[in-house]
Amino acid sequence: MELLFVVLIAAGVGFILPFVLRGRETYGVVLPAAVAAAVASVVWVGLLWLGWTFDGGWIWAVSLVAGSLAALAVALALPPRRRESDRALLTRLSGGRA
Repeated sequence: MELLFVVLIAAGVGFILPFVLRGRETYGVVLPAAVAAAVASVVWVGLLWLGWTFDGGWIWAVSLVAGSLAALAVALALPPRRRESDRALLTRLSGGRA
């Protein structure tokens, strides 16, 4: 049950990021939420396997911070790469005239 809470909280943080950061038109609004939820759940399960208890505060903090940082990294790294890729594709499709 706690894993569900971690996924929902991480997804909630991920849903906020596109509305706070620039460049959300280059990726879907759900992408940072999905990345945050996936990373937080993987970190949560990994920490459980390492022997951390689900009722401790550190497992919550580490899982949610890891998910939030991963979502932030995606939201910051994706827009410049997408714009560069779009420019290169436009140049290629227009025969170098754009």
